[in-house]
Amino acid sequence: MTIAESEPAAGGPKSAAISNITVRLLSQYTGRGPTKARTYVNGDLVTVVLQDTLTKAEVTLVEKGRSALVLQTRSTFQEVMRADLSAGVEQILGRKVIAFLSANHIDPDVAIESFLLEPLAETAT
Repeated sequence: MTIAESEPAAGGPKSAAISNITVRLLSQYTGRGPTKARTYVNGDLVTVVLQDTLTKAEVTLVEKGRSALVLQTRSTFQEVMRADLSAGVEQILGRKVIAFLSANHIDPDVAIESFLLEPLAETAT
């Protein structure tokens, strides 16, 4: 079961919704989603920290010394998922994503998905 956590000060239900959509999309694309996800919303930056992301096949490749291949494959998945992930964040927050950055790490097994939002229009006083 996936654990979607969020910091209360980071957006509450919206942070949890972003964690859930990220886990769901990763599962759809790779066959297995991470077991933990936590989303932080800070101004124009949204960061999703994922834990326990590797599939059984990827773990086997890592054990056989093929970590670089696993990281390259993960990077490719994130590249093709970019539009779906960004659309999910935009729908949940009602703000446009202007940049998406993604990174994976093997040991420990973590990934980070970051979204830079278009700045809110400043109100004139």
